[in-house]
Amino acid sequence: MGAAEVLERLGVRPADADLTVVQFSTAFCGPCRATKARLDRLQATRPGLATVHVDAESHLDAVRELGVRRTPELFYLDREGRVVHRSSGAPPLEELAVLVDAHVGGRIGGSS
Repeated sequence: MGAAEVLERLGVRPADADLTVVQFSTAFCGPCRATKARLDRLQATRPGLATVHVDAESHLDAVRELGVRRTPELFYLDREGRVVHRSSGAPPLEELAVLVDAHVGGRIGGSS
């Protein structure tokens, strides 16, 4: 089963946004919380961005199928559900903004 099918089983609907970022996290992961805050900040100014947060411990089958080895693990999906990028660890806001802006139109005013 491909990544898109596994992610759709988790309720991810990539057709609803220009870019959907799926973040696998664990409850006590500080970098996960920081990454979620950065994604939420970007989502507030980029209407074409959707974010989905998945508790890795509650979805171990998906974690295994997708080869998630650490958290946070991010999957970036285009509108067709293709994984256009994947990263591990907590990327800085600027790096996230560049990745998001490469795929999302309709940025609202404000700085990244």
